[in-house]
Amino acid sequence: MKNKITVIAFDADDTLWVNEPYFRETEERFADLLEDFVPRHSIMAELYKTEMANLPLYGYGIKGFMLSMTETAMRITMGKIDPIIVEKVLELGKEMLNKPVELLDGVEEVLKALHGKYRLVVATKGDLLDQQRKLTKSGLDHYFHHIEIMSDKQEKDYQKLIRHLDCKAEEFLMLGNSLKSDVLPVLNIGGHAVHIPYHTTWVHESIDHTIEHPNFYEMESLAEVLPKLIE
Repeated sequence: MKNKITVIAFDADDTLWVNEPYFRETEERFADLLEDFVPRHSIMAELYKTEMANLPLYGYGIKGFMLSMTETAMRITMGKIDPIIVEKVLELGKEMLNKPVELLDGVEEVLKALHGKYRLVVATKGDLLDQQRKLTKSGLDHYFHHIEIMSDKQEKDYQKLIRHLDCKAEEFLMLGNSLKSDVLPVLNIGGHAVHIPYHTTWVHESIDHTIEHPNFYEMESLAEVLPKLIE
């Protein structure tokens, strides 16, 4: 693999640092606010339905999640929502935005080892301001040649990134925790992809089939990529 790759792109959330557990924790606290109205599983289902409906409008990220929680609370309470609940929903979102950035094990060691040998890129989706904030707080930004914060991760988005980087698809390697967003689109355009599973993954990022492809690699940790990329 190392003889072909010139650019290595890293997903950010749950690849470089902790993210999804904060959403799951907030969902539970949101359900606490509304469990007097409907059962918890119904609250979770309604929130997910709202998130899916709102993705084309708000995109990915905490701010859209806050709006979806508010909309769900209004629907569950049939418009009779207590203003205190709205205030608490906003507080939940602001707490998420102010979370410290917790790097995953081995991340900085891997970046140090690869820096200067490849062009390193962040390719993540989400809210622009929030992702920029997390990258700055992480202290990792100096390792990267380019930062790409995408509204989505479809084939066209990766093609645009590759054109911007002036590299060929077969020279591009994507590392991430989502088969749906980080792996399949990259393989489909002729790139290479490494899936590094994270213990908590949003159901929206799941796929229902296995992947068999010569450019696909499955690894248990980010550190496992080093022997494939460094002599």
